[in-house]
Amino acid sequence: MTLALVAAAAVCHFALGDVTAFVVTAVALAALARTVGHATEQLGSRLGSGAAGVVQSALGNLPELFIALFALNKGLVTVVQAALVGSILANSILVLGIAFLAGGLKNGVQRFNSNRARMISTLLVLSAATMALPSLANGFHTPAAAHSEALSLICAGVLLIVFVVTIPTFLQSTGEEEHVPARWSPVTTGVVLGGAGVLAALTSDWFVTALTPAIHTLHMSQAFAGLVIVAIAGNAVENVVGVQLAMRNQADFAISVILNSALQVALALTPVLVFASLFFTPHLTLVFPMLLALVLVIAGILGALIVNDGESTWQEGTVLVGFYVVIAASFWWGT
Repeated sequence: MTLALVAAAAVCHFALGDVTAFVVTAVALAALARTVGHATEQLGSRLGSGAAGVVQSALGNLPELFIALFALNKGLVTVVQAALVGSILANSILVLGIAFLAGGLKNGVQRFNSNRARMISTLLVLSAATMALPSLANGFHTPAAAHSEALSLICAGVLLIVFVVTIPTFLQSTGEEEHVPARWSPVTTGVVLGGAGVLAALTSDWFVTALTPAIHTLHMSQAFAGLVIVAIAGNAVENVVGVQLAMRNQADFAISVILNSALQVALALTPVLVFASLFFTPHLTLVFPMLLALVLVIAGILGALIVNDGESTWQEGTVLVGFYVVIAASFWWGT
């Protein structure tokens, strides 16, 4: 199925273009992300759940990394900025809300390890604040505003250091994972991961090529395209896995997967792209549009507040999903 979708994306890219290619390549990217997810599950049976979670976060961000690099090459900095913020929002607000809603409707009130969730959410708040700081300095016209690129590089460096320091924490198991015996050999797993990575790079290039005409045809802003469409397509693995775990009443594992995914975007993907953008023109900085910076901080704080009590209900999930819809709607208009 995945190969068929990639083939369809290739046909649309070379023969059709415009909105059709945009939609088909987005679906193909989601399918490739799911394939990566299956491969890392097989890897997990050999590495252990904690290490596999780190690997899954890294490999699961491959499509988004490729999309961002190709977008930077085409000068679509606004799309990349919105996609980074959108990935954090999609996980900490939308997916968390859907998981609370689906898990609550099926299992009632769900309880999870509030200490672990609080630690992850606190790191997410601090990371979001660090990402937003250059925007605030620019918005309030402080002396640092004249050095936004240097400040962005400093913030990116700090985020990467925090990521390295906290890796041992991410390697710890939540205690709820079910052991799944490996069905694939190490060679098969490596071939699948390598093949999916190559196809993700190709498909990401096609996706970005179709992005600009689709934006104009659908009359949506670059910010909306990055915040919603690119972010959701690039995080398909975590979106599906987190909700499935909540429905199985594995609340601890679900919260860990969902919030860790958002945290990995802030601590790893964002600084990597900031440094990688030094090879492109214009450079990617952390000076976001003010509304984008504000919703980033609000999302981090809201996520921390809502997991603080160690319980989740379907009502909380409904509110989170509704809030995400309002955020997405506020970015529809523009250029």
